[in-house]
Amino acid sequence: MSLKEDLTQLREQALVRIDSATSLKELNEARVKELGKKGALTEVLRGMKDLPADERPEIGALANDVRNELTDEINKRQTELENAVMDAQLQAETLDVTLPGQPAIQGQPHVLQQIIESLEDQFIGMGYQIIEGPEVEQDKYNFEMMNLPKDHPARDMQDTFYISPELLMRTQTSPVQARTLEQHDFSKGPLKMISPGRVYRRDTDDATHSHQFHQVEGLVVDKHITMGDLKGTLLAVAHQLFGEDHDIRLRPSYFPFTEPSVEVDVSWNAVTPDTKPEDIEWIEVLGAGMVHPNVLEMAGVDSSVYGGFAFGLGPDRFAMLKYGVEDIRNFYLNDVRFLKQFDQKG
Repeated sequence: MSLKEDLTQLREQALVRIDSATSLKELNEARVKELGKKGALTEVLRGMKDLPADERPEIGALANDVRNELTDEINKRQTELENAVMDAQLQAETLDVTLPGQPAIQGQPHVLQQIIESLEDQFIGMGYQIIEGPEVEQDKYNFEMMNLPKDHPARDMQDTFYISPELLMRTQTSPVQARTLEQHDFSKGPLKMISPGRVYRRDTDDATHSHQFHQVEGLVVDKHITMGDLKGTLLAVAHQLFGEDHDIRLRPSYFPFTEPSVEVDVSWNAVTPDTKPEDIEWIEVLGAGMVHPNVLEMAGVDSSVYGGFAFGLGPDRFAMLKYGVEDIRNFYLNDVRFLKQFDQKG
């Protein structure tokens, strides 16, 4: 049999093998068998060395035509097989777009964050600014500008995490007030702000104490501010958190940065015009008072012209009172069963 006949027969057999390949693996095996370095076409062409010189161009051209045709057929069959694989995969993964979707589980704010956001919304509505500050604070702002010099005995009221002699984890959010008061331009209007955030104290964790907790402290400074303004503000806060049928009372107390200072109680039970004073159950919720003149003067504010009030409340304690939670640690254990009770979706 001549080389020409061999090439013709190889072409016909190879086309059948390529066309009958049912997978990409079989097709690749056919390509190697027919066109590889040790394939059928290479074996046939080895006989060209025995041909007369005048026949070699014709056989060479025929061999190239066979190689190109087989290559084209392999590529064509490869595309067909790849499309078949894709079609099968799409068919297997077909989705019925008319079916209702599966609802995604939506996260909810933590109960403490709910309390904080409720307070923020209320105070924004009353014209207050929400101002935050650093949790790693300078002694100057945390204590000294709050009328607590380094030798002041009232510093013993707060066990502090010190990082260095002048740096500490803030024990209250009052330093945000000190920083803001220092920078405020009273020619543009009064200062009305709250400063929510985390605070830290060296305390032993138990049912009612935590080394890390939250505070929301408020400050109003302007001309002609009175204790009546303070009481009206705190009554509005109590109504927002506990309901319109709850009342507050103010008791004399002591804080270094306010004078006079008061402890504020809220009625645990509803109060009506007919409720007798001895029937009201009071529970302490926050501390407040009129801003001490020294605090104003250290911030560069003339205390003979301006006055103000300040208050500090704990969202953790408010949440405990509002929902009857007896152990503050429950808020920090990340037990979804506990936290789901306060889901805003109800």
